Amino acid sequence: MTQQRRASMADVAELAGVSTQTVSRVANGSPRVDPVTRARVEAAMAQAGYRVHRAARALRTGRTGVVGAVVSTLATVGNSMLLEAVVDEASARGYAVAVARIGEGGPAEAFERLRDQGVDGAIVVNEASALLRQSELPTDLRLAVVDSPPDDRYAGVETAHAAGSAAATTHLRELGHRVIAHIGGPESSYAAAERERGWRETLAAAGLKPGALLRGAWDSASGYRAGLELLANLDASDPVTAVVVANDQMALGVLRAASELGILVPEQLSVVGFDDVADAANFTPALTTVRQRFDLLGQRAVAAVLDGAEAGSRAVIEAPLVVRGSTGAPFVQPA
Repeated sequence: MTQQRRASMADVAELAGVSTQTVSRVANGSPRVDPVTRARVEAAMAQAGYRVHRAARALRTGRTGVVGAVVSTLATVGNSMLLEAVVDEASARGYAVAVARIGEGGPAEAFERLRDQGVDGAIVVNEASALLRQSELPTDLRLAVVDSPPDDRYAGVETAHAAGSAAATTHLRELGHRVIAHIGGPESSYAAAERERGWRETLAAAGLKPGALLRGAWDSASGYRAGLELLANLDASDPVTAVVVANDQMALGVLRAASELGILVPEQLSVVGFDDVADAANFTPALTTVRQRFDLLGQRAVAAVLDGAEAGSRAVIEAPLVVRGSTGAPFVQPA
């Protein structure tokens, strides 16, 4: 049986109607190709069954075509969504993604595992960034860190967490709420700290005392427990009428707690989340939330590594408020 010939760059170029140089640029992840042409070339690659020979590319370009991702967990929705965005953007540039989870050996061990796979650089995802602050970082890898305080050792990419939380708090204040609580994420999380800051500073600027502050672990179960604790005091003389929750999963837990206690949302309690996960619009009621652009975070993080963003640089992505049915004016008892 005759073995089928492997598709060449020339085959792809003919199918796409471009030069072999353009195909090479797409295959090597060069940014010097406009998106429409890149999409046409990638479609031709798929049609022809063309596969990038990574070893050959490494010899030609000095790059292996693999980007590393360092994570502390994939159990949180935010981490999973961000990693998916990183994989999508890396794939669009012709790169694979190698994932290393931080274990007992700390960040150093994770970076060493990525080094063994010959990555061209690494992206540190969300909570894993907290573990870098006291760690010695590799000098031979280009790094981009998502959600970390400014640091001259690497390029930073982050959502405008404080501004998003401030918008959520302002929305509730403008509806007439005066006692606005917050359910934050873990104390070690930079994103959680920034979202708490946005809530706290907005209330202070309005001359309002912050409501109760409780913490969860990003999951709906911890949000449910925090919700039960918060709502136990709903009938006090100066009751909480609204809560800004640091992510949508915990907000889902708060909605469950309110439902079990017979507290109507938004009539008796307004709830705002953060992330705008795919299911947020299908919560009961539909969740008002702050939208994180995970797609842009992934794009900027990959670009920072592959296009050589300067260490110490920062890309900040806006986080708009999406108003749905879980917020409304506070209920006023008839005289």
